[in-house]
Amino acid sequence: MRPNRKIRLTPPARGWYIAPVEPQSDAILSLFEQTGAYLRGHFRLTSGLHSPEYLQCARVLQHPRHAEALGAALAARLRELAGTGGIGLVAAPALGGLIIGHEVARALGVRFIFTERDAATGKMTLRRGFSVAAGEKAVLVEDVVTTGGSSREVVEVLRDAGAEVPAAGSIIDRSGGAAEVGTPRVALATLRVTAYQPDACPLCAQGLPVVKPGSRPGA
Repeated sequence: MRPNRKIRLTPPARGWYIAPVEPQSDAILSLFEQTGAYLRGHFRLTSGLHSPEYLQCARVLQHPRHAEALGAALAARLRELAGTGGIGLVAAPALGGLIIGHEVARALGVRFIFTERDAATGKMTLRRGFSVAAGEKAVLVEDVVTTGGSSREVVEVLRDAGAEVPAAGSIIDRSGGAAEVGTPRVALATLRVTAYQPDACPLCAQGLPVVKPGSRPGA
């Protein structure tokens, strides 16, 4: 097995609108800067909130070496948080959690499954023959957590299927540590991000067009 690659990064070229909560968050933000994944403008988040910045994880994860390093780092944090008994599988919501979830599973040496949102009901569900054994220990992995809504849904799906879910993790926590997902969680970068309700958004008041990035159509 190859040794885990460490992320070696240089300081950012310009200032950030996002405020890191933990010192290690600086290295992750630097990686987003270097890969063009730190976007600035006027964005509608999956939560419905508006923000002047957006962290597009797909632009970082398109580089296998970065995906491998981030997956290994998050796997180490999850292994510590999950405690004894061993992790049996990693689960993630499609689409955003697929790459990082798979990389975490690879680093842990376990299988990987994912949930999808049912078009008819709008709820997360396991498809494609994926299953969970009763009592199996699963961890949830996301790319970004903002309100924690999608993560909570996946945790509920896993528990309804009989799994134990002792931990969750993400590359980015945009909530400053406030989001609740129904289980203890970790993030490689915990940030405080400016966000507005649509009816109180100063960017809307300026007439700036809003963009919906990410994998889910805008609300």
